[in-house]
This record gives sequence, structure tokens and C-alpha cells, in this order.
Amino acid sequence: MNKAVNNGVWSGTWVAQRLGVELEGDDTLKELLGLALRRNPKRAHLLVSHVLGKHVPQSPAVVHGHGVALGRRVRDLLGDQEAAAAVVLGYAETATGLGHSVADGIGLAPYLHSTRRPVPGITPAGGFEESHSHATSHLLLPENPALLAGDGPLVLVDDEFSTGNTVLNTIRDLHQRYPRRRYVVVALVDMRSAADAGRLEEFAREIGARVDLVAAASGTVRLPEGVLEKGQELVTRYEEAARPSPTTPQSAVERVDLHWPPGLPDGGRHGFAPAHRIRLESALPQMAARLAEALPEDARRVHVLGCEELMYAPLRLARELERITGAEVRFSTTTRSPVLAVDDPGYAIRSRLVFPAHDDPADGPGDRYAYNVAGAGFDAVIAVVDSTADTPHLHAPDGLLAQLSAHTPQVLLAVVPSYVPERPSMLPEPLRGPAFSSYAPEDVGWLLQDLSDVTLEAPTEEREEAIQSGGAHYAESLPVEYQPTEQYQQLFHTALEESGTRLAQAVGAVTEIVLAERSPRPVLVSLARAGTPVGVLMRRWAQHRHGLDLPHYAVSIVRGRGIDANALRWLAAHHDPRDVVFVDGWTGKGAITRELAAAIEEFEATEGITGFDPEIAVLADPGSCVRTYGTREDYLIPSACLNSTVSGLISRTVLRADLVGPDDFHGAKFYRELAAADVSVHFLDAVSARFPEVADAVDAQAKELLSADRTPTWEGWAAVERISEEYGIHDVNLVKPGVGETTRVLLRRVPWKILARAGAGADLDHVRLLAEHRGVPVEEVAELPYTCVGLIHPKYTRGATGADGKAVTL
Repeated sequence: MNKAVNNGVWSGTWVAQRLGVELEGDDTLKELLGLALRRNPKRAHLLVSHVLGKHVPQSPAVVHGHGVALGRRVRDLLGDQEAAAAVVLGYAETATGLGHSVADGIGLAPYLHSTRRPVPGITPAGGFEESHSHATSHLLLPENPALLAGDGPLVLVDDEFSTGNTVLNTIRDLHQRYPRRRYVVVALVDMRSAADAGRLEEFAREIGARVDLVAAASGTVRLPEGVLEKGQELVTRYEEAARPSPTTPQSAVERVDLHWPPGLPDGGRHGFAPAHRIRLESALPQMAARLAEALPEDARRVHVLGCEELMYAPLRLARELERITGAEVRFSTTTRSPVLAVDDPGYAIRSRLVFPAHDDPADGPGDRYAYNVAGAGFDAVIAVVDSTADTPHLHAPDGLLAQLSAHTPQVLLAVVPSYVPERPSMLPEPLRGPAFSSYAPEDVGWLLQDLSDVTLEAPTEEREEAIQSGGAHYAESLPVEYQPTEQYQQLFHTALEESGTRLAQAVGAVTEIVLAERSPRPVLVSLARAGTPVGVLMRRWAQHRHGLDLPHYAVSIVRGRGIDANALRWLAAHHDPRDVVFVDGWTGKGAITRELAAAIEEFEATEGITGFDPEIAVLADPGSCVRTYGTREDYLIPSACLNSTVSGLISRTVLRADLVGPDDFHGAKFYRELAAADVSVHFLDAVSARFPEVADAVDAQAKELLSADRTPTWEGWAAVERISEEYGIHDVNLVKPGVGETTRVLLRRVPWKILARAGAGADLDHVRLLAEHRGVPVEEVAELPYTCVGLIHPKYTRGATGADGKAVTL
């Protein structure tokens, strides 16, 4: 039953005869694969590998050897120089051991595998979906995110390459964050259909990278019409006929101490470096000897059983045991995949053990499985689990160990310590002016790291092309700081003079709502950098009106990557998270509102720290995205007119893996050289000076807002989606609604055109001036929910717009 062909019967015959499924391809394909049926609404059949070490017990030398051979082919393909710079990524749960073995074959490549097990305190560096799987969400949790940030080849390893969706999802996600020139896809079998065969090459052209494929065998699965329904009917009928009877343990369980090397990772969940491989190789003989000593003297057939994603360590232990004993050693692991078992030589899954999950999985309790172990005649089974999975459920009467004990005379348990990366216990204290920013030290503490000495600026046109092509994330570089003309500076001062009273009233109103509804002593946490002047003004209002000295910090949030988790950890260590109120300047379509909500949810799930309220308090909410605001009018907030020179001389925040490690705050620059043009404190003082005159108006406005229905309608998001389609853009990220966001488009991006509400007055004077400077048309629109909307140039390349970045007609 451990061979693909048993006494002349292929282990896919049973499925092929009943469903008409055909396996066509290389001569070796049927030697590598059998067929089974699984309970899955997306795919009825399962390709069962006989050399993977997952569902079918196999010689560990064969399992490891297939991975190593693939790795050597990759090394030959890349050449020694590129192979030395490669990183290998394996897929959970099935290919974690295969990927690690491929890394062994390449030689010096560090290894990382995806995981479906969140690890408290470890922030994901990425993630993706596996569309056909029963459990889809993969996380990437490297101890050092720089592992994914190099420019060497990325080698992606899975057991089979079928539609290519999983690989494309992975590359798409990683290439946006960590672009590189070359990818290599490795699989035991390439099972793409003719329709899917060209997708990889087309995708490679799309992202501008080379993508190679290395596989041990190739072929296709031909599925007749209605196979999914027929397969599901077969699964239902046979499962009902083969309900397992209760099992009674026949042997005791003996625990074996491996003396696992301290600090050595148990696998590639957080990364496995070449130095780790050297430590493991030197320790394997002694650990295998301890297992051999614990085996019965008459044990002739021994099975080593790994646990879900923990494949490589048990595999290497089994291989070493195979070397030093005369026993026939076989290896496989438990799995999440529910597969039908049929005791027939022409079926790949002959027996099934079912037991409850025992590693406290993130998706809750559920059944787990071990296939082809029961009835296989093993004299002893060695179960190898990590310490996270060594729980009461493992030892329960219906647990894995009890199930094994009913089918073998001897069960040994070896526990490998679960590796969790260490984090520094002390996060740095906030940066403050005048050393960092032109704000007074009591105005704000920046939960950022100072990158002032790093060159991060890139021409606007180069940034836009890289961002839109997927070659870079906008947070990995900075735009060149806009230096305002004298005419533009005068517009700022005029706008500030004319809108100061309106701003002061909105500041007072939103602060009063925060004090009334959120906390009597809130901790203001502004989203750097647009939110920071508003946070300072709210702090000043609380002091002016109520004598409160509120703490105020600035943190980084990045669209597509979430909020700075280290900043949240610092806040939780110094304040009650329930008092934290996140502050921003204004809402556009609400993207950051949604980003923050998702980021807080993820943080709570991974860290176990609760209490943060993701509801943002803003000065203006024209997009109707939040409940806590000073106004929903779309008007000019003068702090949107300029870049750093009205925000404490601080740049946009930066998140780049080679500069920001897992234990670092996000970064930003302090532009000390622009001090002569700085109007940050002038802006704050001009608005604060209006506080006394707006006191009564604030009371009335706050009272009205507190009694009103402020439920977000998200009408701004709907308007942006409509505009995106009407103008043929088809990407809401390129539509920036509202005066503030439109100004950002003109200052930082490559604008295409500006939509202005017909009759909009002085609030758009600075927009019109900037548009004139950039050669951007301003189109008046009768029905526009915002005062204006900025459209970033779609499908931007420098060739499409000219080197000066001015707009052209598409």
C-alpha cells in the first residue's frame, strides 16, 4: 500500500473507474501519484503523492531525495551566483517539508514556509489565498522581514502546480511589497491544463520579472462533466458505510526527550538559515540514537509521524533513524485534509484515523487525520509534534496518541520545542521636538524612527510608474518635497486667515465629542502626518477649554500594510487601550478608515491585546465614513496645502523591509533644512487664537452633533466607485476625493485631471494654481458630492506623460 502500483494495480484505478477521471502525462506520473476523493465543495478528486511524505508512508530517503533533487535542478538553472542569493518559500501545510528539502538541494538558500497558525506577537510580513483548498489563508511570519526583501531569486515550492492560482496570488502579493527580477516555481508534478499553461508566462510579462518552472513530472487530469457532484455522492455513500468503530488503546505512550538544540527553529515558519541547517545536521545522529534506544528490540517496521506543518524535523529524524537501524522506516504526517478512505488496492487512501485538533488552531476546533497508518503493520509509531501541539487534546481518549495506540504495539512521543522569535523587551521612547520635528516636545511624541540621514526621495514620475506597475509600494520611498512659490505661499496664508474661525470651531466640536463619548481623559493618537496638526490642535482645545493636559502621539499607518504594530504595543504598555482615540485630518473615500479597522482586528488576534477602538476622529468627514467629526463639509483645511512645512517638517512615513525591522517603529525624515519655510507652529497658533471667539458656537455645534444620527453612509466610497467607472479608470485607489486629497495628488502624484464642483469658490484657489503649474485640466462638474476630486493618471508611464510629468489626454 506504500507504492503507487501494487501488484500491477495503479492506486488511482478505483477513482478512475467510478468517475471517469483520467491521468495523462509522463511515464513516471502514475508512479508518483494515486487518486482519492475528498469532501471539498471546490474539487472532488485529490492527487495523492507517494513521495511527498504526507498521506502515504514512504521511505524518508525517498521523500528527502526527491526534494533535494529538485533543489539541485534549481541550482543548475540559476547558476552558482544567483543560487547563493536565492530564498526558498514553501507552502503550508503540504509542502513545508518538500520546500525545506529543496533548500537543502540548492545549498546555501535560507528557507521560509507559509503557515496557517498565527503566532502571538509576530506581525505577518505578507499573506495570500489558496483558492481550491479547504483552508485558504496563508501567513508569512519571518523573524526578519528582510529575508523577503532581497533582490535574489525567490523559489516557491508546492507539491503540485495545477491552476497556478496559488503561486500567482503569492507572487502578486510579494512582488508588490518586495519586487525582484526572478522567480522559480518548483513542484513535484506540473498538472496544469492547456488553458492554464500560458498564464505563468503572461503573468511574468505583466510584472516585468522572469518566472521559471521546475517539476519532477508533468501531465493533466481530465475530468468528465458532473465529476464534482458524482464525487460528492460517492464520498457520502462510502463514508456512511464505513463509519469507524470506537478504538481501544492497546499500548502505552512513552515520551522520548530528543535533547533538541536550544534556540534551533523547529522548521521554517519563522525562517531557517544555513547556519541552522549546520546545527541540525550535527545534532541529528544523537537525537536519532535516543529514538532508536527507545524502540522495542524486535521492531522491524517503524513509522515516524509528523504533525501538519511540522514535516521537515520528523523527516530528517526518520532519515537518520533509517541510517542507523536495521528496521524498515517509513514517514508521513497528519493533515487537515478530509479524504475518503477505501480499503482497495486501487485506491490511494486505504485507512484513516480521525482525531481532534490539538494545537489550538486559529480557525477553531476540528477534525484532523492520519492516513494509511492503521492496518499497515507497524511495530512502533513515533509521533513527533512541536510543543504548541503537546496539549491535553493530544493525550485525550479520542486524541491522536490513543488512536495510534489502537493500531501498533508501541507509541513513542517526541516533542520539538516550538520556536518563537525573541523581541526586544523595551521599545524606544517617542521622538520629540526640537530634535525631531519643529513642534514643541509637549505637543506630540512621534512613535517613529528617524531616517533623516537616508536618501529616500525619488522623482514623482518614477515613483508613480513604479507604484502603478507593482514594482514598489508607495511607502518604500518619498516624493521630493514640494517647494511652494511665493504666489502659492500667499494663497496658504490667505486661506488660513479666511478659514481660521471655521477650523477652530471644527477642532472644538470634534474634541468635545471625543470627551463626551470616548473618554474623559483620552490619549490622542494621530495618524502621521496629516492627522498630527489636528491632534495638536485637539490637545490645545482640551487644555484651553477644560484644563486637560492630554497625551498625544503620532503613529504610522500604511494603506495595504496596516498600522505600526510596535507603536500599538508601546501604547498598550503605557496607556489603557480603551482611552486611545485615533485622529486624522479628514476622510476621502474612507480607505484609511477601513485599513485601521482591519489592522486593529488583526493586531488583537495576533497579540491578544484588546481595547483599541478603530473609530477615527477627524476634523472633516466629507466621505461620511466615521461617527466622530467636527464637520462633514468639504472645505480647505490649510494644513493640506503644504507638505512637511505645515506638519512639523516631518516627511510621510516609510515602511521598507531593509530599513524597518520587525521590532522597529516605522520611519520618517525630519527636514531640518527647510526650517526657513516652516509654517507649522504659525498654523497652530493662528487656529488656536480663534478658540475664545468660537466657544459658544462650539457648544451649540457639539450639542447638535451629539444628538444627531451620525451613522456613516459611506456615500463618498460609492461616489468614488462611480467616478472610477465613468472616467474609465477602474481603480478606486487612483481617485482621490475632497480638497485635501486632491491637493495631495497635485503635490505628490502624477495627476490626470481635476474635477471641481461647479461654482466652487476660494476653497479651490490653491488647487487651480497647482493644476496650472502641473498642466492639469480642471473640469467643472455639476453634480459632485465633493468640492473637488483629483484623478491620478491611470496606466501611468513616463512615456505616456512626458518627462515633465504633465498630464496628457488618454
